[in-house]
Amino acid sequence: MSSDYLQKMFGLDGQVSVVIGATGVLGGALAEGIAGAGAHVVVAGRSRERGEDRVAAIEAQGGQASFAEVDVTSRASLQSLLDATLDQHGRVDSLVNCAGVNHGSNYFEIGDDDWDQVIDTNLKSTHLACQIFGRHMAESEQPGAILNVGSVTSFRPLSRVFAYSASKAAVVSLSQNVARELAPQGVRVNVLCPGFFPAEQNRKILTEERVASIMRHTPFNRFGEPEELVGAALLLLAPVAGSFITGEAIYVDGGFTAMTI
Repeated sequence: MSSDYLQKMFGLDGQVSVVIGATGVLGGALAEGIAGAGAHVVVAGRSRERGEDRVAAIEAQGGQASFAEVDVTSRASLQSLLDATLDQHGRVDSLVNCAGVNHGSNYFEIGDDDWDQVIDTNLKSTHLACQIFGRHMAESEQPGAILNVGSVTSFRPLSRVFAYSASKAAVVSLSQNVARELAPQGVRVNVLCPGFFPAEQNRKILTEERVASIMRHTPFNRFGEPEELVGAALLLLAPVAGSFITGEAIYVDGGFTAMTI
């Protein structure tokens, strides 16, 4: 199989992709993979220091990237992100919503502030970004792609992460509805559902006992590496390979969701 064929199928040359949450572990790996496929990546996040480090890492690998600061829970901030991207690059071909937080606790110990932070960061931000960027994509009359990040908890609720599970289940439902709304305008909307990938939002709840339980339910018997999300993401973002895929949730979980007993 020639590299030209693979580039035609999965390449993103000349495209502009906004990756919200690219300052984190998983979002950063996705940003680097998307840049490696040829897109200019707008690294969007709260931390300028981590964002600029991510841009430097992408450029060191021969990719193109720029940083944009954003508050994902603010409609005005997300609108400014879209406007600035259009001013600088003239287009937005794809959006990745990867911002996320988690709080681990027993159900009756979840505080209102913790619940609101998880729902706002994981769900409200996805809705706002889909609405703002999706409207632009629909009105631009050019095919576009939105990739939201769910979780294995989207369909398999897990203990001690009640707000997180609820938010990620809602992300899948929201994505399917938005996919239906935007399909006539050629905009595809899908969900990437990672299994267990150690990152900032889950390290505190990965106790020795919990890790052992996760391994018992993961046929591959290991955690995922962030780079292992890139292949599925490129499939869902690529205008050729993913041209007839919308409203889908793809799991990259080492077999976790296939496990019963």
